Amino acid sequence: MSLTAESPEAAASSAKLASFTLATLPAKARNAALETIHDALAAAKDDILAANARDLEAARKAAADGSLSQSLVSRLDLGRKGKWDDMLKGILDVRDLEDPIGQVQKRSKLADDLVMERVSCPIGVLLIIFEARPEVIANIASLAIKSGNAAILKGGKESTESFVAISKVISSALERTDVPNAAIQLVTARDVIAQLLSQDRNIDLVIPRGGNELVRYIKSSTKIPVLGHADGICAAYLTASADKDKAVTVLVDSKTSYPAACNSLETLLVQDTALPTIFPAVAAALAAKGVTLRCDPASKAALADASLPADAVQDATPEDYDTEHLALVLSVKTVPSLDEAISHINNHGSHHTDAILTANQAEAERFMNEVDSAGTYWNASTRLADGMRYGFGTEVGISTNKIHSRGPVGLEGLTIYKYKIRGDYQPTTGYGDGEGQTPWKHESLPL
Repeated sequence: MSLTAESPEAAASSAKLASFTLATLPAKARNAALETIHDALAAAKDDILAANARDLEAARKAAADGSLSQSLVSRLDLGRKGKWDDMLKGILDVRDLEDPIGQVQKRSKLADDLVMERVSCPIGVLLIIFEARPEVIANIASLAIKSGNAAILKGGKESTESFVAISKVISSALERTDVPNAAIQLVTARDVIAQLLSQDRNIDLVIPRGGNELVRYIKSSTKIPVLGHADGICAAYLTASADKDKAVTVLVDSKTSYPAACNSLETLLVQDTALPTIFPAVAAALAAKGVTLRCDPASKAALADASLPADAVQDATPEDYDTEHLALVLSVKTVPSLDEAISHINNHGSHHTDAILTANQAEAERFMNEVDSAGTYWNASTRLADGMRYGFGTEVGISTNKIHSRGPVGLEGLTIYKYKIRGDYQPTTGYGDGEGQTPWKHESLPL
């Protein structure tokens, strides 16, 4: 890994050249590089967390004067709830995954002595632009190396100290591996995002990791394909048939286990017949965790006798149902039917992750089929939308795209495929369905 201050053009060009070498390294060499990175980071824990603490101190001051959001401060904390250990574990989890490169996905005989294969291969060069989230450096470096992709990383100013500390450790570690130095680059120069986004000749995919303002800017500013999501407006539909105690557990987890995450619950849709039976217990449990409920008139009325704190229930505005709060705030809306719940989610959600809580299997299957989101769940927390929890080892992000990759994107999402044909000097003339022509065989062959 090089901590580079060179021009964006030079960085992209050198990354492209390095990607050709990295793509041909055997799995053993790529896995060895991941082990080296893991051990180096583990040994440098104290220095890295000290650098992260300096970033946090500056970020908290910025949040206090209103120049930085509290959700970014939360994402910046590398020592929060085992995030450091998860980062290191993620590297080894990626190492232990099956090699995604060179997997034959399809094989067929086109004609005698003419065999076609579809084989997985790296995308090429990734550009990752992120805010806060210093663990992204290790996550992306690991996934890129394992999947045979070169990567250029550009972090936000709020994570500068962490960014530099981690990058120096990884850079030193990679000097002892077969991975080309330019295959993983960290750009430290300021105000270069626009220039990086113009390098569509050498950069193959952009992955933004940050708030909706960053993602929307990137999507509108480049010809390079962008993988990611702008918002995480996740919804849950609470039906009258749901198990009350289990629903409380799932909804409290969805909203409060990490409110600043993109898979945190932002909208609770309540079936009207569940208002007097299940909803008051859910509301009480959420309020006890400090959640402010922004309710429509019907759901607010259902809590009139619930003895909640005076500030726990507020009147919702139409804008609340289109908002990613990223805080202990939950929009609540009453709906009369499954049709209304599906319609609301498809029109107001962000196509990220949505859940239904119900005892009715047919209702659940219809919800999961008709809600147009990357993840649709039955009786499960929206917080499950995570690469590590999906068994991907770690992730580069969550995509709401309709092409290439969707949902948590791990190794498979960082590969594409190519077609290989092995023949015996066959031309195309003479093959076809006409008189005197040799018909194509198109026979499926075992993988």
